[in-house]
Amino acid sequence: MTLLNDPSKFSRMIQDQTTDIVTTARDAFNKGFTKNMRYRLKNLKNFIKFLEENEKEIIESMYEDLRKHREEARLEILIAINHLKYLINNVRKWSEPDMAEKRWIDLLDGLYIYHDPLGVVLVMGSWNVPLLTLVPVTGAMAAGNCVVIKPSHTCPAFGNMLARLLPKYLDPICYPVFLGGIEETNQLLNQRFDYIYYTGGATVGKIVHRAANKYLTPTTLELGGKNPVFIDSSADLEMTAARVMWGKCFNSGQACIAPDYVLCTKQVEKEFIQHARTALAKFFNNDPRCCPIVNDFHFKRLQKLLRGLNVVIGGRVDPLDNCVEPTVVSGVSLTDPIMQEEIFGPILPIITVNDFKEAVNFINRGEKPLALYIFTKNAVVRDYVIDNTSSGGVTVNDTLMHLIVESLPFGGVGLSGMGCYKGKDSFDTFVHKKSVLVKNFSKIIEKANEMRYPPYSSRKTDILAFLLKYRRGPSWIWLFYFSIFFIGFVVGFLIFNYFALLHYTK
Repeated sequence: MTLLNDPSKFSRMIQDQTTDIVTTARDAFNKGFTKNMRYRLKNLKNFIKFLEENEKEIIESMYEDLRKHREEARLEILIAINHLKYLINNVRKWSEPDMAEKRWIDLLDGLYIYHDPLGVVLVMGSWNVPLLTLVPVTGAMAAGNCVVIKPSHTCPAFGNMLARLLPKYLDPICYPVFLGGIEETNQLLNQRFDYIYYTGGATVGKIVHRAANKYLTPTTLELGGKNPVFIDSSADLEMTAARVMWGKCFNSGQACIAPDYVLCTKQVEKEFIQHARTALAKFFNNDPRCCPIVNDFHFKRLQKLLRGLNVVIGGRVDPLDNCVEPTVVSGVSLTDPIMQEEIFGPILPIITVNDFKEAVNFINRGEKPLALYIFTKNAVVRDYVIDNTSSGGVTVNDTLMHLIVESLPFGGVGLSGMGCYKGKDSFDTFVHKKSVLVKNFSKIIEKANEMRYPPYSSRKTDILAFLLKYRRGPSWIWLFYFSIFFIGFVVGFLIFNYFALLHYTK
């Protein structure tokens, strides 16, 4: 009987494999390999070498899985390299203990916040942007963790490429690549990790969260959602149309932060459609095969969503190649199927509203989105929409671009996710901030400590309450200014006396 004919043996084999990978990584972490700063920097720099030296193989693998355009793939590589360089330039500083604010009673104590790596981290990748899923991997590496890297089984070419090439650049014991489908993933989630990062849909995100609860493992879930675009009448509608349609068609709309639907007035809708048609003609020369969809399931899902809608731009599909033409539909209502789920494809519904306040009310009736896009020249409108909505992030007068700014955290809220990463947040997510209080054996301090020792009395408690009362601590910048002033005063005094002495000795 083969393993395929005996599911229990197959399951045990996978369980043994996952246990071995995690146990080996944990042993390496406990020996302190990844805590060493030189080791971290070496592997982060090697990660850049992997991206630079294997650009062709990376691009080819993403094309095989997603038919991703070469230049879009190159852009993902560039974003990943920039993030790595940002980590390399800052990780030493971030890893140093922070000085905590002192009260008057703490002046003779040491108050520190240490940044401890968590241990063994699991990063589960998405199929739509497989390379950018490696960005949290690099954050976990910079923080000093071992990382089990799990690419999506929906992108087998990318996963196989990663498993074949990445161990040539990174330590495969501390940073193993684990391949497999649903069964293998479930067995992996049965293991004990110190942190789990997942990118994907909310349905699987809930499964991951339930698995993490077994050991109270902290998680970051980057899930997506229906990302609204509000277009105000003050916006430059030609630029707006180009930027919205680019964001909608990037990766064939298969991106968690892709614009999902537009809210605007009837007059703005009319002009927007005209400019959107022009922009798409420039982008793709009216090629209906410009937006390939990842597989049959998602292609058929998008076809179904288009039924019965008023198509004003595009609408053609190619079942032989699973392509959906960039499409704009109008006259959409909240009850239409296309408004009941994340579209994840190159279809853009337009819903008309009377003003920005009605748009805000519409947004707030749904779940909190991962991204919100606002197009306006009016600061009052911009601030009102930002202040009265909740979303993972906001980009004003563009789409997608907040994702590539290293200094801005990226993450969701509510059903669009929890936790964040990118830049310093990629480091902070994967460390434990450990409080450290260092006291000394000063006789003065011990005299104050006597107030807390038995036998207790009201007088002791009153004195202790006075000593422990929260007061604004000293401002160290003023202490610095005072020190400069004092040194200057002393130097000036000495110079004055020196010249005075010279004068009297003549």
